[in-house]
Amino acid sequence: MNYRIITSILGRILAIEAGLLLLPLAVSVLYGEAVMPFVWTIGLCLAGGGALLALGHKHTGTLHPREGFASVALSWVVISLFGALPFVFSGAIPNYIDALFEIISGFTTTGASVLPAVEVVPKGVLFWRSFSHLVGGMGVLVFMMAVLPTDDEHSMHLLRAEVPGPVKGKLTPKMRGTARSLYIIYLVMTAAEVVFLLAGGLNWFDALTTAFGTAGTGGFGVRNASIGAYGSAYVDMVVGVFMVLFGVNFNLYYIVLIRRSLKGFKSQELGVYLLVVAAATVTIALNISHLYDGFLQAMRYSFFQVSSIITTTGFATADFDLWPSYSRALLVLLMLLGACAGSTGGGTKVARLVILGKTIWGEIRKLLFPRAVGRVTLDGERLEAGAIHNTMVFYMLYTLIALLSFLLLSLEGFDLETTFTSVISCLSNIGPGLGRVGPTGNFAFWSGPSKLVLSLCMLLGRLEIFPVLTLFAAGIRARKS
Repeated sequence: MNYRIITSILGRILAIEAGLLLLPLAVSVLYGEAVMPFVWTIGLCLAGGGALLALGHKHTGTLHPREGFASVALSWVVISLFGALPFVFSGAIPNYIDALFEIISGFTTTGASVLPAVEVVPKGVLFWRSFSHLVGGMGVLVFMMAVLPTDDEHSMHLLRAEVPGPVKGKLTPKMRGTARSLYIIYLVMTAAEVVFLLAGGLNWFDALTTAFGTAGTGGFGVRNASIGAYGSAYVDMVVGVFMVLFGVNFNLYYIVLIRRSLKGFKSQELGVYLLVVAAATVTIALNISHLYDGFLQAMRYSFFQVSSIITTTGFATADFDLWPSYSRALLVLLMLLGACAGSTGGGTKVARLVILGKTIWGEIRKLLFPRAVGRVTLDGERLEAGAIHNTMVFYMLYTLIALLSFLLLSLEGFDLETTFTSVISCLSNIGPGLGRVGPTGNFAFWSGPSKLVLSLCMLLGRLEIFPVLTLFAAGIRARKS
């Protein structure tokens, strides 16, 4: 393991975090709030980053896959450990474990919160809380590759470890160009949503923080009633549509917008994703229509909540925990599914579901037609055995981690609905669940150890398990050697 190169990357990440903290610092100045919580955090980030850069200054060798996975996992841990400090220093969340849970939820774009009321929290802290969604949505190391000179060979391993989805590749000949292309599309879409929200009557602060939460599919709101606080069908529709858009694979946007090719629209994953959104919206609307003034109003709330859950954003306009059993059960299934690979959404990803379905069908065909040549394809291209194997292993690990976390949390004695959906909402990076962690609840009632388990679930879900497990494996190997 090349520890010097990992240390150098961590130093750069802390330096970037110090720069990012200047934005919430400016917001605090604008609103006349205390600025020292951010000043102290920036100072600690610069000190820690400088020390790490000094340790890794003369690193040699190349960044192999194991160093890439370890760098990604450690970067997310380090940026969270320091990112929690403004909550503690400001007094908004005095307990460090709670503050760590909150910022991990922010960076991993989960949106699970320990805050019972957000409108009393200082604006600068709220801005940092929502801004963490924007940073974590596309990935902090992708951002680093976009703004800092990086070796192309090194960057590929970082991108593979951080960008969600079973299949990854270059969009441009240079990885730095790929990272920049992704971030340009990401930021332009975010800016477009801000414009639409301002046109709907939201102020600058609410428009920016709502767009941050939508872009990162995180769902931290600045109102106690989330998006429902605005009481606007227009705002609901804008946020709902943009949630669906941010749940699409960003590679497709590049193909359509930059390469001007219609090939992106032929994506099988995109077709399944939109079909699931449409089918879930209509069936839930039919199921809840008796609760609202007609089918159209039911469609409004159904579409928003389906968009929010399948993209793992977690915004709410209604207390869906009060909906009929079918609607709640379908929303839980959407939690497990998640958005498209290569999007900012969480979950197990639609692409994996497509691969799983095709693999199962292929095995059935082998039983029916033993001489048939079985091939699993995605968008007309044959998938390698390694990609299929990776998908199967991912589902197994996801299930095992969910079950183990569920057992650990069940020791606290809360109802099964609350316990199970707490795990699923964190592992799939959604935020709200059912029961005590529903859209009107929060995660404050969990004990410190349980919050650490859920925080680990959030990191495992955002990094799609393998980078974190690689880090643990490297630690065990180092201890044995």
